[in-house]
Amino acid sequence: MFKLHRAWLVAAVTFVALVGAAGFRATPGVLMNPLHEEFGWSMGTISAAVSVNLALYGLTSPFAAALMERFGIRRVVSVALLVVAAGSGLTVFMTASWELILFWGVLVGLGTGSMALAFVATVTSAWFVKHRGIVTGVLTAGSAAGQLVFLPALASIAGSVGWRVAALTVAGAALVVVPMVAWLLRDRPEDVGLLAYGATKPQPRPEITVSAGRRAVDVLVKAARTRNFWLLAAGFAICGATTNGLVGTHFIPAAMDHGMGETAAASLLALVGVFDIAGTIFSGWLTDRVDPRLLLAGYYTLRGVSLMILPSLFAPDTQPSMWVFIIFYGLDWIATVPPTVALCRNRFGDDGPVVFGWVFASHQVGAAIAAVGAGTIRDQHGSYDLAWLVAGGLCVVAAALSLCIRPIREAVLPETRS
Repeated sequence: MFKLHRAWLVAAVTFVALVGAAGFRATPGVLMNPLHEEFGWSMGTISAAVSVNLALYGLTSPFAAALMERFGIRRVVSVALLVVAAGSGLTVFMTASWELILFWGVLVGLGTGSMALAFVATVTSAWFVKHRGIVTGVLTAGSAAGQLVFLPALASIAGSVGWRVAALTVAGAALVVVPMVAWLLRDRPEDVGLLAYGATKPQPRPEITVSAGRRAVDVLVKAARTRNFWLLAAGFAICGATTNGLVGTHFIPAAMDHGMGETAAASLLALVGVFDIAGTIFSGWLTDRVDPRLLLAGYYTLRGVSLMILPSLFAPDTQPSMWVFIIFYGLDWIATVPPTVALCRNRFGDDGPVVFGWVFASHQVGAAIAAVGAGTIRDQHGSYDLAWLVAGGLCVVAAALSLCIRPIREAVLPETRS
C-alpha cells in the first residue's frame, strides 16, 4: 500500500504559511490610497512604512533561520503568525503615521520576515534530498499564491466596507493558520523516526553551540569573505527592488494614476501571482538540470525589458498589451528564488539556509529602497515613469552580476583568497 512520506505534509503546511505571509506583507499596496484619502498622508510617508516592512521582512530572515535551527521551525512560525495578527489588528486604532510604521512596518515586517524565503531553504534542506529544486519552486510559488488569494479580496473589502475591515481580515487569517502549524509542522524527519525524502541515511543535526543571533552573524562574517556572496547579495537586492519594492507596492497606485479602478489593478497584480506559480515551479525544475547562474542571467534580462516597456502600457482599461506584460512578468516574478537557493546551498554547504537568509535580507533592503524611492519620485514628478525605467536598467546589471558567480567546480577552492 502506498504511503505518503511525511515530508510532503510538512511541505503542504509550509506552503499554507507562505501563502499567508505573502498576502499579509503585500496588503499595504491595497491600503495606500485609502490611507492617503483618510489621513492625508503623502505617498512618500506611507511608502516609508512599507519600506520598513520590506526591510525587516528581509533582515529578520537570517535570524529566523538561525532561530529555527535552535528552537525548531514549528515554534518560530507559530510566534511569527501571532505577531502578524497583532500588528495588523492594532492598525485599526492608529491616528498618526508613526503608528503605521510601528504596526505595519515593524510588527508585520518582523512576523512575515520570520516566514520569508529562508524558511523555504530551511524546510527543503531538512526534509528533502530528492526533488529539492522543484519543491523549492513550489514553496516559493506560495508567495505568489498569497497575492492571488488576498489582494483582490482585500481590495474589494477596503473599497466597500473600509480598510479597517481589510486589516482585521489579515489578523484573523493569521490566527487561523496557527493551530495548523502547531499540529502538523515538524522540525526534522528524524524527530518522527524518518529519513529526509530521498535520503539513504540520517542527516546529522547541526551542532548549535551559540545563540541564534551569534550563529547568524558568524555565518555572515564567514560568507562575506567570499566574492560569491556579494555577487548573490547584489543581484538579489536588485531582484527585490524590481519586484516587491516597486511592482508589489506601487503597481496599484500607478495604474490608478491612469484611471484604472483599484480592484481591477489589484486583480492584475494578483494575476502576476497566478502566472508566477507556473514560472517558479518550472524554474525549480530547471534548477535541478541547468546551471543556476545562466537561469538568473536570463530571468533578470527578461524582467528588465518588460519593466522598460511598462509605462507605455497603462490605461483606464486593460488592453491586450497589458495582458501580455502580466503573463510575461508574472512568469519571471520570483523565478529567481530556486536558482539562488541552489547557489547558496552548493557554495556554502550546511550554512546555506542562513546564507540565503542574508542574501534574502539584501533582497528586501533593495525592495525597501525602491518602495520609498518610487513613492518619492511619484510625489516629485507626478508619475512613476522614471522608476520603471531605472528598475529596468538595474535588471541588466543583475544579469551581469549573476554571470560573474564562480562555476560550481571552483566552489571547493578556498574562497577567502578572492
